[in-house]
Amino acid sequence: MPLSEHEQRLFDQIERSLAEDPKFASAVRASDPRFHARRRLLIAAFVIVLGLALVVYGTVSQNTPLGVAGFVVMLGSAAFAMQSRRRSQAPDLKSVGGTATRRTRQGRKGGLIDRLEDRWRQRPEGHR
Repeated sequence: MPLSEHEQRLFDQIERSLAEDPKFASAVRASDPRFHARRRLLIAAFVIVLGLALVVYGTVSQNTPLGVAGFVVMLGSAAFAMQSRRRSQAPDLKSVGGTATRRTRQGRKGGLIDRLEDRWRQRPEGHR
């Protein structure tokens, strides 16, 4: 149902006043999961570059343990970045105030074999 003209003006006025309030903007930003995910991705990218620097320095100085440690740091940071990216794309109903949680892997209907069997059953009749 669309808003009336009066309600739309009130809504626009409230939106402008909230946008101008720096305390409110920082409070909303602090509770935004996308903000935290972006920050985690930037930190992970910095640590990946740091790990790459360790690998290069370990190779140049012929210090194998340092190079291996740099590679492990890069690998761990890349895994952290992938996890953060996956979390930022998944809907999180608790951050909005809901009570439901994200669906986990156990909550999915069927596995790969079940999906393949469903596709097999739903294929056109002429392809048997």
